[in-house]
Amino acid sequence: MESAKARYFVALLPPDSLQQEIQAIKREFQTRYGSKAALKSPPHITLYPPFLWPHHADSLLHQALQVFAAQIDPVFIELSGFGAFPPRVIYVDVLETPALMELQPILRDHLEQTIGIVNQRYFPGSDPPPSQQRRFIPHMTVAFRDLKPASFRQVWPEFEHRSFQASFWVPELTLLIHDGQRWQIAQNFGFKR
Repeated sequence: MESAKARYFVALLPPDSLQQEIQAIKREFQTRYGSKAALKSPPHITLYPPFLWPHHADSLLHQALQVFAAQIDPVFIELSGFGAFPPRVIYVDVLETPALMELQPILRDHLEQTIGIVNQRYFPGSDPPPSQQRRFIPHMTVAFRDLKPASFRQVWPEFEHRSFQASFWVPELTLLIHDGQRWQIAQNFGFKR
């Protein structure tokens, strides 16, 4: 019998004041276009996409993330404008700094090598061939799967040119867990000081 599993993902979260500002943009999509799926998680930059992990092994997952985070310097994040993955996704654009772009593959490799987590979201049962591995595109989603393509076409010209600028240091890695309705913070793991 397979043990109970929870859905998790690993992310970087902005400071509370900026989270509130980005949540307001998500609520704007809900009010204007009925797109509310993005409200089911706090604003974040996904470093490792959703995966299943057995409850009985939570301590292994937490330990692996703690060990990883303790070796990493705080990460400087710059947000600049908006981007899109047509025809449904609009996001706050995150600049691809060297530190951020190096962090994601190091985390992926660490989780695979230490506790055997392999992202099987898109390739269940096997590793994706190198030509089909998804490139890491850092972003903070403000509208996605329930934004209708017609609404996307209507709103994207506005957001394509809308200004949004922010920068901040992220002092910790965040593990989020799905509670059946929405994503909640499970635990934060401080970067080295």
